[in-house]
Amino acid sequence: MTAHADAHDDHGHGNLVENNFMGLPNIKLAMWSFLGSECMFFGSLIGMYFFYKDKSLAGPHPTEVFDITITTISTFLLLMSSLTMAMAVDSMKTGKVGRTKGYLAATAVQGATFVGFQVYEFSHFYSDAGLSLSSSLFGSSFYIMTGFHGAHVSVGVIWLSMILLLVQQGKIKKGNYLPVEVGGLYWHFVDIVWIIIFTFVYLLEFARGVPSAAGG
Repeated sequence: MTAHADAHDDHGHGNLVENNFMGLPNIKLAMWSFLGSECMFFGSLIGMYFFYKDKSLAGPHPTEVFDITITTISTFLLLMSSLTMAMAVDSMKTGKVGRTKGYLAATAVQGATFVGFQVYEFSHFYSDAGLSLSSSLFGSSFYIMTGFHGAHVSVGVIWLSMILLLVQQGKIKKGNYLPVEVGGLYWHFVDIVWIIIFTFVYLLEFARGVPSAAGG
């Protein structure tokens, strides 16, 4: 019985959370279920964007507003935040609280910076290019898709900040690192969604806007 309890403690579960019939913590199973529904949600938003973007009768059009340089920088920051999040989870598992706090703080700061870049981008699109929610089908579908993603990142930043506070207070430690791990699952998800958006929205539109070598 003691050995069994110790085995659970080694995995950060112990008696702190209830496990389901598969031996997984209920909170982790709930997160996976939530992320599954989020996959369908973002899949529908991305599908809506591709369905409507070329049906706009009025401009501006994607190739006229996207700034690939700024978006690449913000994407790089979000990718690096996924790395620091993974390191935060690993540090918490091994009881390195100081490193965990540093990595959590770095992840939250990078996420907040990403949101800042997105706000700047949106304001630039609106003021300089005249792209708004009501200007065209492209504008509506683009703002809804990227806006919901930005909202998810903002929620993640707040969530990680709360986890950081709990780690500082000693309420999350090596023996119950599950909250950090679950937060990491959410954060990696929003990163993956953005990689898909960046690749199939920004990069593809950028490639379409670059003249071919044959065409000069």
